Amino acid sequence: MRYRTPPGLQILRTVLIADDEPSMRLLVHATIESDDYTVVEAADGAEAWAMVQKHRPSLVLLDVQMPERTGIEVLRSIKADASLIATKVILLTSKAQEIDVEAGLIAGADFYLTKPFSPLDLLTRVEEALQL
Repeated sequence: MRYRTPPGLQILRTVLIADDEPSMRLLVHATIESDDYTVVEAADGAEAWAMVQKHRPSLVLLDVQMPERTGIEVLRSIKADASLIATKVILLTSKAQEIDVEAGLIAGADFYLTKPFSPLDLLTRVEEALQL
């Protein structure tokens, strides 16, 4: 059961979805949309990093394979910035080999989900990351 903060006390957190596929951004956005946070989107790695710096999101959902900067590069930049220490990162990728998963977790991802993923799995990981 999810409990909601009363509207007068609520401080909206931001979730960033970064994926170069518009249909994937739409699917993820529709899956996780909630009154508990604001969702913003980026279409490539460079835009994702700019959005991270601008919005200081609580959670970033990163595709690993994006133009400009990879999800791993953006993840490393987030983890290297002390002011983003509380930012959680979920990698969403088609790269499902054990070595890829290990590389993502070593780089600092909080969760690693492979495409195609279950919407329920994604929602569960988002809630765990945001501790809703």
